[in-house]
Amino acid sequence: MKKPQLMRKLQEEIERVVGLERMVEESDLAKLKYLDMVVKEGFRIHPAGPLIAPHLAMEDCVVMGYDIPKNTRVIVNVWAIGRDMGSWTDPEEFIPERFMDLNVDVCGTDFRVIPFGSGRRRCPGVHLGMVIVRLMTAHLVHCFDWELPNRMSPEDLDMEEEFGLSVPRKNSLVAVPTYRLHGDAI
Repeated sequence: MKKPQLMRKLQEEIERVVGLERMVEESDLAKLKYLDMVVKEGFRIHPAGPLIAPHLAMEDCVVMGYDIPKNTRVIVNVWAIGRDMGSWTDPEEFIPERFMDLNVDVCGTDFRVIPFGSGRRRCPGVHLGMVIVRLMTAHLVHCFDWELPNRMSPEDLDMEEEFGLSVPRKNSLVAVPTYRLHGDAI
């Protein structure tokens, strides 16, 4: 909603791959490269949980020059990683194209974006979660055109978050959908 030109670009990709006569199916997801970039960028800038489950150092080790003694409980701040100025150009901006030439795995092996955690404590439903998030995002963008109410402009959209165990929006998003598929595709 904040970047209508990016939503249109995603809609165009889905229309090119799927058309407007049917809904996106799981088998279509592998062909939707821009959708993957949008989902990765969403995970980077708006992780569902700011901290991953605590990990325990099994032995003494050194990480980036810091001594981590055995049995130290390590808590990783995923929210801060996604906004690290040393890792990301314009970290506060939603730019899906940053993943065009980056081979980033969000399933726990690339530590730049780890929405599901990593290692043995990683979410066991990571692969199902990825399919569901990608499919749901595709359906919402493909099936509907979205507008903000009361002639509100995208610049006026409040993206402030509320911190806690999860990171929801501070203020609810209100959007007006208009069905865009042909015939009885649903």
